[in-house]
Amino acid sequence: MKFQATIEIRIGNPYILVSAARATKLKPGWRKPLPVLIKINGQPEGSWPINMMPVGDGSFYLYLHGDVRNASNTTVGDTVTVEIHFNSEYKNGPQHRMPPWFSKALGKNPTAKTNWKNLPPSRKKEVLRYFSQLKSTEAKDRNLEKALAVLSGKTARFMARTWKNGI
Repeated sequence: MKFQATIEIRIGNPYILVSAARATKLKPGWRKPLPVLIKINGQPEGSWPINMMPVGDGSFYLYLHGDVRNASNTTVGDTVTVEIHFNSEYKNGPQHRMPPWFSKALGKNPTAKTNWKNLPPSRKKEVLRYFSQLKSTEAKDRNLEKALAVLSGKTARFMARTWKNGI
C-alpha cells in the first residue's frame, strides 16, 4: 500500500496516522500492535520493520524511528510518501539479549527485578532494543540508572514515556 501523509507529533514522538480503512486493507480485524514493513519517501533502502500501535477506533499510529526519518531526510510537518506492508515474518518477543550489565543490576534490586518480570513482552522488547543501541559506558550508566529508578517504582520519564509504579 502506498499513500501520502503528513508527519505529526504525539507526546514527543513523530508519527503518521494510518486510517482504519487502510489498516483493514493491511490486516482485517487487527486490534493489537500491527507488525509492518515501511519506507518513507522510498527510504530506507530495505524496508524498516515497525509495529503500528492501535488508536482504539481501528486506526493506528505509525511511529517513525529516528533512523527512518534520517534515512528519508524528513521531519515533523513534512508530507511524505508512505509505503507499508504487513510483516508476515514478524516474531513476537524480545529480539535482543539482555545486556549483562542490566541483568547484574536487576539481580541486586529485587523490586526492579519483579517489575521487570511483570512488564509486558512488548515493553521488555522495547527496552532491550534500546539498550542494544547504546555504545558508550556513560550512556549505559545513565540509562541503567534511569531504568532502575522507574522499575523500582519512581515516577519519571524514560524512553519517551512516563513510568509509574514500575510500569
